[in-house]
Formats: sequence, C-alpha cells, structure tokens
Amino acid sequence: MIVSALTGKADATAADRDLKRVAGPLLDALVKSGMPVAIADADHRNAPLFYANAAFLELMDATATEVAAGDYTLATLTGKDAGPLELLAPGSGTRSLQAFMRRKDGSDFWVNLTLTPIADKEGACSFILITAVDAVTSRDARELDKSIEAKRRELERLSEQAKVGWRVAGASGAWEWDIATGVFCADARFAALTGIQPEDAARGVPGTLFFKSIHPDDRLRIQIAVAAALQGAEVFARRYRIVSPDSSVYWVSATGRSYLDAAETPVRFAGVLTDITEQKRVEDQLQLAQSAGGIGTFLYESGFGTAEVSHEFCRLLGFHKADSLPVKTINSVVHSDGPPIIGKRASEQGELPYTEIRVRRADDGVERWIALRGQVRPEGGGHRFMGAIYDITESKRVQNSLRDLNQTLEDRVRARTRERDRLWSLSRDLICVCEADGTMKAANPAWLHLLGFAPDDLVKSRFQDLVHRDDRDELRRKLSIVSSGRAVQDFDLRLTTSGGHWNSINWSIMAEGGDIYCVGRDVTARLQLQAELHQSQKMEAVGQLTGGIAHDFNNMLTGVIGCLDILQRRIETGRLNDLDRFMHAATSSAQRAAALTHRLLAFSRRQSLESRSVDLNALTRSMEELLHRTLGEQVRLTVDLEEHLPAALIDANQLESAILNLAINARDAMESGGELTIRTSRVHLHDPAPAKPSEIRPGEYVCITVSDTGSGMAEEVLTKVFDPFFTTKPIGQGTGLGLSMIYGFVQQSRGHVSIDSVVGRGTSVTLYLPESKDEAELVLELHPGVAPTGDGEQVLIVEDDPSVRLLVLDVLRELNYVGIEAASGLEALEILGTAANIRLLITDIGLPGLSGREVAEIARRRRPDLPVLFMTAYSPDALNRRRFLEPGMDMISKPFSLLELASKVKTFLAQDRDTPPLA
Repeated sequence: MIVSALTGKADATAADRDLKRVAGPLLDALVKSGMPVAIADADHRNAPLFYANAAFLELMDATATEVAAGDYTLATLTGKDAGPLELLAPGSGTRSLQAFMRRKDGSDFWVNLTLTPIADKEGACSFILITAVDAVTSRDARELDKSIEAKRRELERLSEQAKVGWRVAGASGAWEWDIATGVFCADARFAALTGIQPEDAARGVPGTLFFKSIHPDDRLRIQIAVAAALQGAEVFARRYRIVSPDSSVYWVSATGRSYLDAAETPVRFAGVLTDITEQKRVEDQLQLAQSAGGIGTFLYESGFGTAEVSHEFCRLLGFHKADSLPVKTINSVVHSDGPPIIGKRASEQGELPYTEIRVRRADDGVERWIALRGQVRPEGGGHRFMGAIYDITESKRVQNSLRDLNQTLEDRVRARTRERDRLWSLSRDLICVCEADGTMKAANPAWLHLLGFAPDDLVKSRFQDLVHRDDRDELRRKLSIVSSGRAVQDFDLRLTTSGGHWNSINWSIMAEGGDIYCVGRDVTARLQLQAELHQSQKMEAVGQLTGGIAHDFNNMLTGVIGCLDILQRRIETGRLNDLDRFMHAATSSAQRAAALTHRLLAFSRRQSLESRSVDLNALTRSMEELLHRTLGEQVRLTVDLEEHLPAALIDANQLESAILNLAINARDAMESGGELTIRTSRVHLHDPAPAKPSEIRPGEYVCITVSDTGSGMAEEVLTKVFDPFFTTKPIGQGTGLGLSMIYGFVQQSRGHVSIDSVVGRGTSVTLYLPESKDEAELVLELHPGVAPTGDGEQVLIVEDDPSVRLLVLDVLRELNYVGIEAASGLEALEILGTAANIRLLITDIGLPGLSGREVAEIARRRRPDLPVLFMTAYSPDALNRRRFLEPGMDMISKPFSLLELASKVKTFLAQDRDTPPLA
C-alpha cells in the first residue's frame, strides 16, 4: 500500500493506526487485489486523498509525490464542489458516479468511481474508500471487473459489521507452541476466536485445546498439518472452520512456522489465526458467480512457478479443484500450435489483447476453445498477471459453421451467376431490363441474332421506340398493370428489326425494385403458320360449305329445270292436261332453294333482321296449334310460360322458324314418342356463361328453352352441332343447317345459345334473347288468299337484273299497276326528275354505281313523301332493318311470292291514297 502525506491529521501514524484498526486486513486484501484504491479523509470538506495504491496512481496518471502534496482530493476527482458526506447517497451511503479525467499527455478518459464510507468504532464516517474502474474497457473486461465489484460490496458489508463485531469479525490472534512441553500460549483475540478463556490462553494450555474448537470435518486434516509442523516443517498455512461456544461456525486462516535451535531441532511453533469468515463468503460468492458465468480467473506473479486459480478455471481446463496450479501444468493443455495461457505476455504491462486458444482438457482429452483476457501490472519490482478465461467452443463452432455456410452460399451464388450468365448469353428469347420510363438498361445477345441490334447499342434507348405504332397503346396498358405490382404474360407486340421489317414478339413482363424485366419470344413464324392453318381451315370449311350447297342446290335445280322442261315440251305438243302437278313441283323446289339461302344467311349472320319488341309468351301460344300438327300424336307438348315476362328484342319470323326447327329436331329424336317442353324465363347473367361458344355478354336476357326426352347426343356430337351441314339424320333427310341457322340468327341478335344433352335422357336447347326496354308490339302478318289489285298507280322499279325487272313489271301489270322500269340508279333519278306522278319507288339495294339506299335518299330530297320499298337478296348494309330503314320505307327479301309483293305494294299505296299526287 502507498501511504500519502496525511492532510489535516495531527499524527499520521495515529491516523494510519485508526484506519488499520477499522478495516486494516480487509483493506490490505483489496489493495493487493490489483484494483485501483484510494482513501480520502472525510473530516475535511475537500477530502484530500490519504491512501492511493499503485493501480490507482497508474489509472490516474499520478505520482505518490503529487498525492502526498494534496494535489488530489475527492472534489478534483468527482468534479463536484461538495463535502464528502454530501457526495454519499442517503441510506446506504455508497455512491457510484462517472468522472471525466485528463492525463498528462492530454488524452481524456472516463472513470467509474465508487465512494464507500468507512466508519470508526463509534459509527462515525472517518474515511471514504474510493475504488476506480476505467470506463473505456471491452465488454469482456467489464465482465471480469464485476467479480472485483462483488468483492468491493463485500468489503462494504464487512465494514458495517466492524461496528458491531469487534470481537470476532476481521480479528487476528497469535499463538506460540512450546514443542518440548506441549503447551501453547495465545493472546486474547486467539482465545476469543477459539472459545478458550483469555486468562488460560495467556498462562498456557495443553496443545490438545488447539484442536478443540476445530470443526470435526476439518480436525484430522489440521492435526496432520500441525504434526508436520511440530516435526520441523517450516511452513504451516491452512484454512479451516471453527465452532464457537454458541455453535456458530467461522472460517479462519492459520499461518505459522516452526523455529529450530542450533541443532536444527524444532523447539517452537508460532503463528497467527485470522477470522476470514466474510472473506470466505465473498470468495464462495465469487466462485459461484464464476461457475454460473463460466468464467475462470487466475493470478500469476512473476518469478513464481505456480498461479492462483479459481475452481471454475480448473473445471474449464479439466483439472481437479485446486487453489493453485503449476504454470507448466496449466500450459500443458494448450494445443501445440497455440500460445500459452501464461507465457511471455506475463511480463508486459497494461491490458492484453483478446486471445483465442485451443486446448485439450486434462481429464477427458476433449478439444475446446477458450478466450483469454487479462491485465499485467507492476508489483514489487515484478509483474502481476491477472486474467480470465471462458469457453467459446460453441460460438467458435457457430462461427465456423457461418463461415462454411457463407462460403457455400458464395459458391452457390457464383454458380447461379454463371448459370444466369449462360442463360443470358445462350437464350434465344429476347431478355432486357428497363427503367420505369422504358429506358433500356441491359439486353442479352439474342437481340442481335433476332432483330439485328447490338445489346450495347440498345442501352439508354427507349423500348417503346422499337414497338410498332399501332401496338404502343397496348404496351401502355400493360405497363400500367405492371406498375400496380402485377405481372403480365402472353401478349404480342410487333418490334422493328434493323432491316425495317416487323417481327411479332410474345412478351412476359414484371416489375421489381423500380425496374421492369421483360422476356420476349419471337412468334413471327408461329403466327404465319397459324395464319396459314387458319386459311387452310377456312378453305376446308368453304369447300365443305360449297359441296353441301352444290349438293342441295343441284337437287333443287333439277326439280325446277326438269319440271320447266316437261312443261315446255307438253305445251309445244299441246298436252295441257296435268300441268299443275309439274308447276307445283317446280315451285316447291324453288321454295326449298330460297329457304336454304335464308338458312345460309342466318348461319353466317348476314340475313336482314327486323328486330322488334316481341312477347315470347304470346308468340309461343300462337304456335301451339302448328306445333301440335307438326309433332304428331306420339309426342306430348307441354308449355310452361313465366308470368310478367319482359319483351325480347328479336325478329319474330326468324324466332318462329327457330322454334319450329327445334321442335322438328326434338320430334325426330323421339322415334317412339315422348314429351316436348317449351319453357320461358328471365335471367340475369353476371359473367359469361361456360357454354360454347362464349361470346355472351353479361346483362338481362329473356330465355326460351325447348327440351325433349329423346335419345340425346354424345359429347363428340355436341361439339359439332352448330357446324354447317353437320347432321345425324340419314342422307336426304336433313341439310344440316337447322341448328347452325338458329345459332347464327341468335348471335346476330346479340343473344346466345346453350345446349345440354345426355345420351338416353334427352336434349335441352336454350335461346338467350336480349331483353327489350320497350313494350311488346302487336305483329300481324297478312296472308291473303288473293293478291290485292291496284287502281292504275305509277310505280318506279329500279333493278339491274333484266329477268327480275321483267318479273316485277309483269306482276305489277297483272295487279293493275303502271310499272316504270329503270336499270340503274342514274336512270331512275332522271325519271324522278320529270313530272311523272310516281306513287311508289321499288328498288334493289345492291345496284351498280349508286346503291338503292343512295337512290332513295336523293329521291327523298326531291320528293320527301315518296314511299320506298327495298328489294334485297343480300346486303351487308341492311342486316339490321331498324337502323337501315326510315319512316315510309320497308323491305322485302328475294325471292318473294306474288302475294308478298302485292301485299307490300297495297299497304304503301293504301297509306298514300289520301295524299295529293307528288309534282
């Protein structure tokens, strides 16, 4: 211990005695532990330092002379202008604080100070114990300092006990044993510790009383050690327990030696007995803390061959519990390629660097890793090496595993990178990375092979600049979807090549991290093959259609031509009887040809429709009698009509024909009879129906369903029922245009057809017809038995086909009308420009030059009230009559009968009879 000059004390020697009397042995132990310790005088306001050990001087960069001169006080250490007692915490008195210090070389450091009051015998605070710890230390060093802090706290407790336990705690007693007489004498403190009467101890007692108070478990061990000392062993040092008269157990440390005479015969055995109960308790707690934390400590002083060790130190290295071990034994467990635990570093000074050491445990030979931290301080001309070790095997294993894992991951990343680079380079698909605005950041070599653009030349160019102008809107729509975080796949864009051609590329794109990743496959050749296949399929369909039409029309034309030929021959020979039979056959064949044409137009959705608001329930009821006659007696007809059914927007005539066709198909499927059900209903479709084809739109529909209990159809038949000329009937019994006509007519009306069938259980066909927002119209069809005649009104006929024009003129003359003919639109306009009293314009729509519609519009400008009747065999412009016709206009489809033409003309002229003639 370093003793400074005593400031403010009358007698330094007396003050030293007072301090030693209060906490002498414990303070000595703490000072020798290597912890920075100082004592301040609490009787003065500034509290000058009274004691300072070497560790404290080293930490503060101070000298003993400076401390002795009073340069260091409690106020200069703490930086607080307060009295010593004011700096202590209320209650326990102990106070911890952190101070900012500066060394002589100008460097700054923080130090943790702990102030502990030391009370005198009367309980008054006479001194303040100051312990200091460098705050700038590593985490592991702080862990080691915790054990020292625990010792400091125990010193506090011992200091408190000093006020009430003068007789036992911390006391030391001396003894002297006369070996020749077997009597030993002891002082009062020894007597108090062992329970011997002080008077008896002073006079001398038998040596057996030395062992009387020793704990039974320790007695034999101490007897053997004392016997060795009495026989001449020079050194005696043992710790053991004693039992006081009140049965309390204390730990004591007995240190002594044997004294020899000139003949080297042992004559006297003397020593000191010290109460170490509190010290032993602190050591046990420290040992427990070390065991719990897995930290083993050691203390080595230079020049010695052994080192003091903790029990945990022994356990970590596989040694039996011991208080000291030879340095050679300690280092023997270190792996051959590692540094020794205690070696050359023990001669260095200051904090030693963190070291990892591989050891092989002494007991089981298991290889472990330990970490070593420590400090070396000068001590009495030598060095004191204090260190701590702890097991890091598991963390080392985890560290190695992580290193191996990282290495494995790096290898995998490198492998994946090589694979990605190979895919990037070898892929025949276009791959590129673009910024959000379409600026290209990278492109693979496929761009050069497919489009002729070098990847480096594409960098910083805009992707959309390569896209065909007509496809850029589609690209913008897809990019807006990608910007919302969704990927887009399977869409085509046309990209220019370096030669100015356009290639079709099928793209998949996604966004990530602000960039857009695009992969495109050239599908130009595939689309060309698809187009060629489509064209081939079209030609095959046209061939099939042409063959079917040729077959049916040849049959029908044979009937027409044959009958006319027979009529001509019989008229030439004067055989006029039985001519009506051949005229009826020719007319029937011609009508079947006309019906076939209508079905073709319906299938191709090219017929002229007159869509109106139709009451399906009323239409179905009006057909019941016809259906009964058509179905025959073996088929039972059931009609189920939903009440308050909205009107359907449909062509009533075409719908009648469709229902009749479905009824006939159902009848043919029920050869042995059955039941036919016609049902009406209203539905709302939210999503497209799953039936084929799938062009149906969501919305409100009025439905009519025709169901039968017939033979049904197999799956392979269902897939072809809407194909033209497909039929399951024998040759000559069906054209194969029935269902295809229904499908085309309903699709043209913006509706839908679904069909369900099970073999052996029947078929159900549902027509989804668009709902009308208007009230149902009353449709009256005029079917007179005799054609109505006129009163000599002038009618202008515009027709480019001479045969049709001649026919119409003859019909009008037969009906008592005056027909004026024109072969073209220009010729008709010239006639309309004259003063002729034209009461009706009948014109073909498909005229060369000016169309019939254009002729009507020009004529209406000259004669606004002129009625117009259009004739059409087929005109794309007249597919929807409501959009094509204006008020005062009507349409008649070729071929038409005499009655149909006469009815249309009569209707127009009857409406116009009260109208003054047009000038």
